[in-house]
Amino acid sequence: MRHAVAGAALAIAAAGAAFCGDARSESFPARPVTFIVPYAVGGTVDVQLRVLAKATEKHLGQTIVIENRPSATGMLGPAQVAATARPDGYTVTQINTGILRLPFMTRTTYDPATDFTYIIGISGLTSGLVVRHDAPWQTFGEFIADAEANPGKITYGSPGGAANPYIVMQLIAKQRGIKWTAVPFKSVSESSNALLGGHIDAISDAAGWAPLVNAGQFRLLATYGSARSRNWPSVPTVHELGMEIVSNAAYGIAGPRGMDAAVVKVLHDAFRNGMQEPAFVEILRRFEQEPMYRSSADYHDYVMKEIAEQKQIVDDLGLKQQ
Repeated sequence: MRHAVAGAALAIAAAGAAFCGDARSESFPARPVTFIVPYAVGGTVDVQLRVLAKATEKHLGQTIVIENRPSATGMLGPAQVAATARPDGYTVTQINTGILRLPFMTRTTYDPATDFTYIIGISGLTSGLVVRHDAPWQTFGEFIADAEANPGKITYGSPGGAANPYIVMQLIAKQRGIKWTAVPFKSVSESSNALLGGHIDAISDAAGWAPLVNAGQFRLLATYGSARSRNWPSVPTVHELGMEIVSNAAYGIAGPRGMDAAVVKVLHDAFRNGMQEPAFVEILRRFEQEPMYRSSADYHDYVMKEIAEQKQIVDDLGLKQQ
C-alpha cells in the first residue's frame, strides 16, 4: 500500500511539473524582449529591424527593445548573446553571413554551428557598388579597367572585414588581379557622407545608398545578387559581367543555444506575422529586398550549409589571420 501511495504521489508530482512547464511556455513572453542589432543606428539593417520589431510587437504581446551593439566585424552583439544570454527567449539577435564566416578568419568566442538557436530566416540584402554622379566611371567595366591600370588608386567604403560587401570586393580583386583599398565604416550612412565629400571613390554595401541613387547623387554600377533588381533593371549584376560571384546576404534571427522549442515557436510565429505587416513589406521594398522567409528548421539547415560555404571562401581568399 505504501508503495502504491508513493507511486501515485510521484505521478501527481510529475503531472504537476508537466503542467507548470506548459504554463511557463504558454505565459511567454511575460516581459519585453531585447533584440540585439550588431550595427550602428541608422544603418540599412538597423532601419529594417526597427520596423520589423514594431510590426511584430502586436503579435508577440510585448514590447521588443532594440539594442545596438555595433562593431567593425558585426560580431560583438551575437558573440555576447552566445556567451551571456539566458536561453529563455528574452534576448535574440540578428544573424548575418559575416557571423558565420568570421570564426574561419580569426579566433572567436562562439561557434555558429552550436552556440545559437536559429529562430527564423527574414530577408537578404541587395548590395552593390556605387560612385558619385560626377565620377569618371560610367560603367562597372570602366571602374574595373581603371583599377587594373592603376593599382592602389581606388578606395572604397564598406562594412568590416567579415561583411559580404567587403568579401565581394575581395573576390573581384582576386579574379581580376586588382589592388584597391578598403575603408571600413560602421554604417552606410557614414560611408555615404564620405563619398559625398569626396573622401572615398566608391561604396560597396547594402542598398542604404538607394535614396541617393534615386536622387541622382550616386550612380549604381553593379549589383551582387543572382538577378538584376526591379528598381534599376538597366544595372547589371557582377555575375553577368563575367565574375563567378553571387551574394544575397541572407539574414535571420537567433537566440542562445538551448532554447525551449515552445518559446522558439512563439517567437517564430510572432516574427513571421510581423514580416507580413505592410510596414515591413514597404521597408523591404524601399531597400530593394525580397522576403526570404525560412522556418526554424529550414533556417537551421540553411545556416549549417552556409557555414561550410563560408569556410571555403575564407580558404580561397586566404583570409585566415595567423
